[in-house]
Amino acid sequence: MAEITAALVKDLREKSGAGMMDCKRALTENGGDVEAAVDWLRKKGLAAAAKKAGRVAAEGLIGVAAGGAVGAMVEVNSETDFVARNDAFQDFVRNVTKSAIATGDDVAALGAAAYPTGGTATEALTALVAKIGENMTLRRAVVLRVSAGAVATYVHSSVAPGLGKIGVLVALESTGDVEKLNALGRQIAMHIAATNPISLDIASVDPAALAREKAILSEQAAASGKPAAVVEKMVEGRIRKFYEESVLLEQVYVVDGETRIKDVVAKAAADVGAPVKLVAFRRFGLGEGIEKKESDFAAEVAAQLKA
Repeated sequence: MAEITAALVKDLREKSGAGMMDCKRALTENGGDVEAAVDWLRKKGLAAAAKKAGRVAAEGLIGVAAGGAVGAMVEVNSETDFVARNDAFQDFVRNVTKSAIATGDDVAALGAAAYPTGGTATEALTALVAKIGENMTLRRAVVLRVSAGAVATYVHSSVAPGLGKIGVLVALESTGDVEKLNALGRQIAMHIAATNPISLDIASVDPAALAREKAILSEQAAASGKPAAVVEKMVEGRIRKFYEESVLLEQVYVVDGETRIKDVVAKAAADVGAPVKLVAFRRFGLGEGIEKKESDFAAEVAAQLKA
């Protein structure tokens, strides 16, 4: 068999656009024959997928799944919103979300996990890219667990059960009634979807974010021209307001508009039958943090025609 040199791998990468490891495997499978390796990659859908990998994928779906004291949430991105309505894409998001419950929130491990129809999740996604013709990425995953209690879920802008544009997990520790815990957790998850808090409690606020907020508030207060002692009190008051707006347990419950979330949780003990502690939450908003390219519709159509 011919030696698989770096030059051969480089040549195949340039011809196919596939990844380095895929090229090396293709050459190994085909005795170093570059043209045969190109065909091999095309049959596997790897060449087609790689050529689409540079496109911005900021649409797609958030998937959530729960199993008692554990819940998982996954974001899978696509280029357009149309793909989110594709049954095959929805099946993929649903399957990898269920897999995450056992695999955990390591995206690499999730991609390497066995897929229900055979192969790995990454291979299934690659085949889906080749079939649908859009770049898709398994972007992120999170898993929350409690030793006793429930992990509740909520999906906003749902397109199918457990699939939508915003996903939330809420972990509640308690030995109380699990069904009632899930109902409470879902209500709090809906609140989180609406308010997008930055942290669970005051102690877990990012120190850098707090420092930036204090600097801004201090400058604004100082501009009032009031004495330093008054300015200090003004900043303290505004920081309390910042906590009330941004920290989950300090926020006012959107359902009744008056009770703080920490009090909602405390009062739930009577209904649940045991003390309840809100220990963690996660919220995924589809495409958040992804820089989207600005283009008009005509340019998007032209780009699709050239693909």
